[in-house]
Amino acid sequence: MANKALAKRQRMTIRQEPSQKAPRNPFALAAKQRAAGPHQPAKLSQRPGKKQLLDLLLQNSKDD
Repeated sequence: MANKALAKRQRMTIRQEPSQKAPRNPFALAAKQRAAGPHQPAKLSQRPGKKQLLDLLLQNSKDD
């Protein structure tokens, strides 16, 4: 005869609604609800730009 018993993963389980479950990580829930803002450019990329601007300003002041 065939094996009519249900395997472990086929047995009936009582499922909870997702709203009834407690959040796994309360900090993740708060972070997920926040809006993401723009990030600042890296300092390595800001520094050469500021140096170029300073050189340009110094050149303009020498020309005047």
